[in-house]
Amino acid sequence: MERSLVLIKPDAVQRGLIGEVITRLERRGLRLIAAKFMSVSKELAETHYATHIGKSFYEPLIKFITAAPVMAMVWQGPDAITAIRQTMGKTKATEAAPGSVRHDFALETRYNLTHASDSPESAEKEITLWFKKEELISWERDVERWIYE
Repeated sequence: MERSLVLIKPDAVQRGLIGEVITRLERRGLRLIAAKFMSVSKELAETHYATHIGKSFYEPLIKFITAAPVMAMVWQGPDAITAIRQTMGKTKATEAAPGSVRHDFALETRYNLTHASDSPESAEKEITLWFKKEELISWERDVERWIYE
């Protein structure tokens, strides 16, 4: 089973889209194994977005992600990273596939509602950054035998 970090960013929180994002991931067949509603410290934001240091959007990104609460989550399932990224849609909302979260609810890249890990390596790093090991809950749903091979 693959895991991915998903952040529902401040714009989606402010617009009341937490339930919409969670519903879409659950309906996709993914399993939520950790969640917390939180304010993001500047230090956490800078660590999370360290790969963007020096880019023109770095400082505005730090200011944005720390401006209001986020819903941080870990989702699990077969090929979870790809499934989540399909569900969210392309980063540039106007290029996102119809039916994706970004296509349906976003217009601009800065306000693109969510973050999702882009590889197993980044997922492991991000999950460790945002969650303690004991915050990840291992559990199973009976319905998964009708979703997973």
